[in-house]
Amino acid sequence: MRIAYVSIDPGIPVFGTKGASVHVQEVVRELLARGHEVTVWTTRRGDRPPADLAGLPVVELPMTAPEEAGPASGAEDAERRERAQRRASDEVVRRLLADGVDLVYERYSLFSTVLARLHEAAATPGVLEVNAPLVDEQRAHRLLVDEAGALAALRAQTGAAAATVCVSEPVRRWVLARTGAARVSTVPNGVDVRRIVPAPPGPGVPVVVFVGTLKPWHGVEDLLRAASLAREPWRLRIIGDGPRRAGLEELAGRLVLRVDFRGPVAPEDVPAHLAGAAIGAAPYPRTDDEDDQYFSPLKVYEYLAAGLPVVASRTGQLPEVLEGLGVLVPPSDPAALAAAIDALAADPARRAALGRAGRARAVARHSWADVVGRIMRLAGVAEAGHG
Repeated sequence: MRIAYVSIDPGIPVFGTKGASVHVQEVVRELLARGHEVTVWTTRRGDRPPADLAGLPVVELPMTAPEEAGPASGAEDAERRERAQRRASDEVVRRLLADGVDLVYERYSLFSTVLARLHEAAATPGVLEVNAPLVDEQRAHRLLVDEAGALAALRAQTGAAAATVCVSEPVRRWVLARTGAARVSTVPNGVDVRRIVPAPPGPGVPVVVFVGTLKPWHGVEDLLRAASLAREPWRLRIIGDGPRRAGLEELAGRLVLRVDFRGPVAPEDVPAHLAGAAIGAAPYPRTDDEDDQYFSPLKVYEYLAAGLPVVASRTGQLPEVLEGLGVLVPPSDPAALAAAIDALAADPARRAALGRAGRARAVARHSWADVVGRIMRLAGVAEAGHG
């Protein structure tokens, strides 16, 4: 089957290191493994293609028209960006109608209507994958000029999709409230259980690892403060980069902590950086509204696949994901976080038991093969050899 994977969001490089880039790569990788021909259509290719995807056909569409080059700010800059996303969507539709395609798999972006227009013009089936409430995010954190247009695009896409799949129940509720669409399902994220496998913990002091973009909503500040309150010996390893890195390094210095900041890591290199760790941490902070915790945390599935016991905040989808596999603590509570990590650091037998259970759960429920298989079944797509 010829599949067009479409991602018009300029904030997501296909070949990048952020979680969204990992998600794109893993879905494409699984579609290829299932025997499909996949071409990626994107506004941002990125410059870190893994070896196994180096030959992937990727069509990158420019986001800036020549007549709109030049300085701008505020609402004018936002309007340019929104027009550019629409132009990119138009160009993908034009080329796909000319070339022909059997299925559109589109990662939801604010102004794209590729899936809807291919369905209307050529009855092409489509899957819409919704990873976040982008209209609310854009309004809250950036600038959204044409909110009505963004919502109209979302309604057109969900109305035409054979299946709309959301990474969490809060995201599903958000889509339903704004579209009233009939075919909306929850399919959480997954992990490559062949690439990420258990490794023995390193000798000496247990290592507590965090993987992710260093942004405020990941709670790494609380993890550093927990380390400063520790009563048992353990060390921190931070894998990832982001706007909070300088502040986190400064905080570690003030707290007199020796923290192993690894910086940005290519997705294919994550297993090597997880190796030797003893505990995985997901210290998400408290938010005003429970639905603000709409994530489906890739890092937690990676910890489970790596056989690591997990210490995480009791928020969002984490209690369900980690039932019997880790330790949950109140969000934004460094003392409780420190106590939970201390207890695991002092108990290698419990760490090993939780790690084995987590690995088994990851293999049984959270592989990308399982995730993509569920999505294709929801869309009613018949795949040879995948009943």
